[in-house]
Amino acid sequence: MAGKIQGGDDVLADINVTPLVDIMLVLLIIFMLTNEEVSEKMKKPAIEVDLPKAASAREKPAQPISVVITKEGVLWLNGAQVSEAVLRTLVTAAARAAPGVEAVVSADRRVLHGSVVRVIDAIRLSGIEKIAVNTKEQDIE
Repeated sequence: MAGKIQGGDDVLADINVTPLVDIMLVLLIIFMLTNEEVSEKMKKPAIEVDLPKAASAREKPAQPISVVITKEGVLWLNGAQVSEAVLRTLVTAAARAAPGVEAVVSADRRVLHGSVVRVIDAIRLSGIEKIAVNTKEQDIE
């Protein structure tokens, strides 16, 4: 006899959540569409201007130079195996071609500290001031 009221004075006070869920889903869709439109507008400037051209202007920052030192001590520059002398030559050329270019050094943890310092020193002497050492996140225990 579930759902029947025994007396005439009792009020059935169940809340129907289906309309509430429907409204919330519609609001969620509206917010998602609005967010997409806002993010598209944020990608371009609010005021359209025709920028003048300049010889020193750059469209995007230069791609960082990637130097990798394997556990065997082999040097890789942007995916190509190089010697230390070739590394210096290519990094110097890259520094002259794109002033302000950055370098990222990734060394195997078993590589001797002196080898890493020697590579960083070669990069710095080639004219690159911004050098980062690549690491991975350590789990905190």
